Amino acid sequence: MRGLGELEAAIMGALWRAEGPLSVRGIREHMVYDRESAYTTVMTVANILFHKGLVDREKDGRAWVYWSRESHAEYTARVMGEVLETGPDPDTTLLRFVERFSDEDMARLHHVFSQVRDRRGPGRVPASPAAPSQAAQ
Repeated sequence: MRGLGELEAAIMGALWRAEGPLSVRGIREHMVYDRESAYTTVMTVANILFHKGLVDREKDGRAWVYWSRESHAEYTARVMGEVLETGPDPDTTLLRFVERFSDEDMARLHHVFSQVRDRRGPGRVPASPAAPSQAAQ
């Protein structure tokens, strides 16, 4: 699992903030990036993001327009899940992560658990439940 490079993150940031698809010119105008990037460089990296499956695109006249395939929150959650699963013991990793939470973070987590329970309904389990490991107990 590899994260986004600096320019990839700047391009994705522009697409996540946009209210609709952006051309390469639009991406360059909306990017927050500490140095000037050539049009062709942004076009190349946007094409790479398309082939990685992070963005979709379609022709608009002679230019491509791009948009993110998932929201920033969805992307972040997916990457967090991938990182969690790369460790030797996901349960212990999750435990160590949560142990670092502040009281405010814990309150936020409890609120999120309530939202998930409400959406799932009583007795419903996730599609692929993981059995807890002995190390986390």
